[in-house]
Parts: sequence; structure tokens; C-alpha cells
Amino acid sequence: MNRLQGNIAIFIPHSGCPQQCSFCNQRTISGTDEQPTGVQANMICKEALVNMSPHTTSVEIAFFGGSFTAIPREYMIELLSSVQTFLSNDRVTGIRISTRPDAIDVEILDILQQYGVTSIELGAQSMDDSVLCQNMRGHTVQDVINASILIKEYGFSLGLQMMTGLYGATEESDYQTAVALVALEPNTVRIYPTVVLADTYLATLTQNGSYSAPNVEQTVPRCVKIIDLFEKNQIQIIRLGLHASTTMEQKMIGGCYHPAFGELCKGERYYQQISRELEALGGDIFDLVIDDKKVSQILGQKRKNIIRLRTKGYQISYRISKEDIFGDYILTKKRNGAD
Repeated sequence: MNRLQGNIAIFIPHSGCPQQCSFCNQRTISGTDEQPTGVQANMICKEALVNMSPHTTSVEIAFFGGSFTAIPREYMIELLSSVQTFLSNDRVTGIRISTRPDAIDVEILDILQQYGVTSIELGAQSMDDSVLCQNMRGHTVQDVINASILIKEYGFSLGLQMMTGLYGATEESDYQTAVALVALEPNTVRIYPTVVLADTYLATLTQNGSYSAPNVEQTVPRCVKIIDLFEKNQIQIIRLGLHASTTMEQKMIGGCYHPAFGELCKGERYYQQISRELEALGGDIFDLVIDDKKVSQILGQKRKNIIRLRTKGYQISYRISKEDIFGDYILTKKRNGAD
């Protein structure tokens, strides 16, 4: 029997935020602008557990959307109290919350610990003070560092969220943000490429020509370098790109959004890996055997990777194997068109 992980997401849109950041339109991201009551949060958990697959044996209750620890204290405790009964369920492992780096202190952590919170995610977004300021984040790099250290000292699982392509950021500053996050030794990270939504400051900058957010083609290779860095340091990436959303597609006016962004990044990683192997092998005629479970990623969307490799002058034939092979693919050099 497969053992699966899952979460019960309860969205608190824009609640607790002291200002609206340059990129933020929480109603579009979460699909709602209503603040759930404790009773509603309880019902969301109850219904989710009833409808969840019995194979999902590790479940977190997750308060997402706003800055959870910056909402009015009474409301925060109401929400936490409303889900306490589910912590005795064998499948529920704890509560995950997301918040701002400058909304963490000892008093807050004492309360979160008391109510069974196990994981805290910080919206760091950038580790460049100039980028944070230009995007009206209202906190500093030092706030991220201080909060991360305190969270780990308390024994919580630490998650850090970063964004690529923000106003004022460069490919190098994005990479250095990832380097700085690695140094904080988080348990998990999320990588969100910037999407420009209507009714945001970034939308105004885009419309007046002051800013052009990197598109999908520009962002994929930028994120691949960051993914490689996190994986090299054994940091789990739990989200890559925003969730697929019809509302998102309707409200987006620029930037990087694709419903299968993670798959695009995996495809780019295979392309780069195979390119390096081809260069090392030398020659120009090759045979590629692909594990049938990795076909779409290795070939790329619409066979994009194979087309790019052939454009570079490599003569590559490929076939799909439904039998077990060593690794995701086998690349074999041919001589004069023969093995």
C-alpha cells in the first residue's frame, strides 16, 4: 500500500499583512477574499479528512495565504483552537503556517508551540535588501535570518519561500538569494517565479514600461540552477511555481506562469544533463533509450529537447523502454551510424 503525504489548506487571504507588496493580489492567488471563521476552518478539516484517500497517512493542517502570526491575536487563537480536535487523528501530523519574517518573536512561538504548530514557513522572497525595498516587503534580510534562527531553536520545521524575477532582481541576485537560504538550513523551500497580476504595483510598473518580468522561457533555466543548488544541499523543494488556476490565467498580465512549470524545469535539467554527456562523449551520432516513466520530461514538451539537440548537430535516434533500465535513460554513442 502506498503511503502518501497531503495537507488540508485553509486560506487566510492577505490577513495580517501590514501593507500590500508589489506582487500581491491574494484574492487572485487564493480565489477568495473571505476570512474563514474557526467554525469554517473546523468544517474544512472535517470534510477533507472524510474525502481524503485512505492511503494518505501523513496530513498537515496548513494555514496559508496571509501572514498568520500578524493577524489579530484573538483570531489567530480562534483558528488554532478550532482544529485542535484533529491533532488526535492518527493521520494528522501537525499544523503548518506561513507568515512574514518580521512577525516572529518568542511570544508568538510559545503560542504556536502550545497549539500544536509543527512547521513554519517564512516568505523571505529575496535576500537582497534593495529588492525587498523596491517590492515594498517591509522587512529586511536580517529579519529573515533572525526569524529563521529562532524558529529552528524552538524545534519547528523551517520552510523558506523565495521569488525569482522580482522588480530590481537579476539572475545573479536570485541565485545569491538561494545561496543565502541554503546557509539558513531550512527543511523545505518553495520557489515562486514572479507572476504580474492585475491591480498590483508590478502591474503599474509593467504597464508604464518600467519593468518586464522574466517569462517562462527566461525563468526555467534560472530556476534550474537554483533547484540544483537546493538538491545538492539536500533541501526539499515542496513547491515550484504557483498552483494551476483559471483565475490566475485570467488576471495575469506578465511574468512566468505555466500550469506545469515544475515539469518544464525537470525537462530543462535533463536537456542540460544530456547536452553535457554528449559533449563529453564526442561524435555526433547517438542512440537514446528512455525509461517509459520519464518520456515527457526527457523529450520535453512537443519533443523540444530532442529538437534542440538535433539543431546543435547531434544525430539522435531514441526509443522508449518499458523494461527496467539502469537510470532514467541510456545514451550510447554510435560509429558510422552503427552500434
